[in-house]
Amino acid sequence: MSTNKILLKFAKKGINLSPEAYNTVINAENPLDFASSLIVKLKSDKFSSKDLVSVSGETINELLGNNTKTDNTNQKTLTNENSVDKSPEVKPEIKKPIKQTPQIEKPKKEIKKPVETKPAIEKPKEETKAVKPTSIDNLKKDSDKPEKYVNKAIVEATETVKDEKIKFKRNEQKINATYDFKIIQDMSKKSYTSGELENLIAYFKNRYEKLEKILSKRPELRNYTKIADIDDSQDSLSLILMVREIRSSKNGHKIVEFEDDTGNISILFSQNNEELFAEAEKLVRDEVIGVIANKSDDRHFAFGQQIINPGVLRVPDKEMDFGIVFLSDVHIGSLTFQEDAFLRFIDWINCDFGTEEQRRVAEDVKYLIIGGDIVDGIGVYPNQEQELAIKDITQQYNEAAKFLGNIRSDIKIIIAPGNHDASRVAEPQPAVPEKYAKALYELDNVEFISNPGVVSLDGINVLIYHGRSFDDLVMAVKQFTYEKNDLLMEELLKKRHLAPIYGERTPLASELEDYLVIEEVPDIFHTGHVHVNSYRRFNGIHLINSGTFQTQTSFQKIHNIEPTPAEVPVIHKGKYKHFKFL
Repeated sequence: MSTNKILLKFAKKGINLSPEAYNTVINAENPLDFASSLIVKLKSDKFSSKDLVSVSGETINELLGNNTKTDNTNQKTLTNENSVDKSPEVKPEIKKPIKQTPQIEKPKKEIKKPVETKPAIEKPKEETKAVKPTSIDNLKKDSDKPEKYVNKAIVEATETVKDEKIKFKRNEQKINATYDFKIIQDMSKKSYTSGELENLIAYFKNRYEKLEKILSKRPELRNYTKIADIDDSQDSLSLILMVREIRSSKNGHKIVEFEDDTGNISILFSQNNEELFAEAEKLVRDEVIGVIANKSDDRHFAFGQQIINPGVLRVPDKEMDFGIVFLSDVHIGSLTFQEDAFLRFIDWINCDFGTEEQRRVAEDVKYLIIGGDIVDGIGVYPNQEQELAIKDITQQYNEAAKFLGNIRSDIKIIIAPGNHDASRVAEPQPAVPEKYAKALYELDNVEFISNPGVVSLDGINVLIYHGRSFDDLVMAVKQFTYEKNDLLMEELLKKRHLAPIYGERTPLASELEDYLVIEEVPDIFHTGHVHVNSYRRFNGIHLINSGTFQTQTSFQKIHNIEPTPAEVPVIHKGKYKHFKFL
């Protein structure tokens, strides 16, 4: 990155760097990420606008934890307690000149001795080797870093978009393009709840009925029995049930309490049946499944033999002569939004950037889907304002309109909300309201949809869901992780529900109808939220998580989540491609 770009990045945030500070930034292993992280630190409450007029190298060293100056307080304490000021036997310590490069020093231990002892003579400290900064936080030891998960499908499909710009512009004039675009499912104007208990009962009843209809088509469950209809003559039971509670027995078996609209029954899944027990480990509260079980002497207790998920049938391949680009979690307005990479992406989709082959892919792009969190929002989490470059929600959407308005007009852009957008928090989320995003609504090629939503793009059905329920699945099932979110998407398809767990981290509105049941099987399932790109093909369905354009957040640092910023997935003529813009 050139000197001008680095200085401009800081200047936009009202920060000026001294020559020493600039050298520290430009010599970092990844100057762009280092600069973004440094801006967040400098814009905190610790520094005033006066402090940012000229940021010194010493200030950056302090933020790195590499203070090269001796701490005056500690020095004074050691002098008062461990030495006699006027003793002729103590020679002053002669220190070498301090280098400007950041150093990592071992912390000094305060040693207290009786006053009667002779003055302590400090040994000269060994100069530590200068370490090239890589981030604002201290570097972790290799042994502290978890083994990184690698998605093989992404590795095989990935290519970096090269810096080969061309002169012509594709977005200088509007093009009268035709689209076979249909909104299949949008809950923006259908959502209703009064918040009363009757609504909650209607909500779960509707969920059960929708999934019961899907499960009853399975051969094993065509003659299923309601709990109230179980009689003594039955040995084997076929049931369609909703999970009410999950617990473990003293012997390590899984005991699940189920219910239907007629009663309750508890079923034990033995750990001795490894395959069945593994399926039982994935069960979560409030999901609806089929169970084959052997009845015990107690009609309210049985022994599980098989778990039947609603599942999805294989989807046949469809002909596709165009491209679809997938984005989410752009987080415009955040100090850690990767503006330079996003501008490169816009240049590429306008066919102004990349190799000839990469531009040819861009030429075929007909649709761009943004699956939530296009902006960073306001008040989403405590002290968020300290990490915002734009602190007004409308201004954030105005900025987003400036970026998207530069995308060529023959591409239809579909925008769904996420948990950072100006929509209600509870799912399903209506489309982003026009009163906040008027500038985006004024763009002729932009369509708004709810979260979740389903669209048909020239016959290709795409299910768009931001992915907040991933938080609950990761907490509930020990084998699930954020970085393997393709497995989370696969599990949601098997359960045929986008957010099966009610009352946890994902707020769900108790509608009269459960709009998060996956009634129709899509060709493409697109999610975001976790900032980690992922891809898998499951029963012919493309499972895509489109990552982010934001560097690592404080939440992700706490949970050791490594984001994959500025990586954009594309379905091009039915095949998956993966472009990097860093």
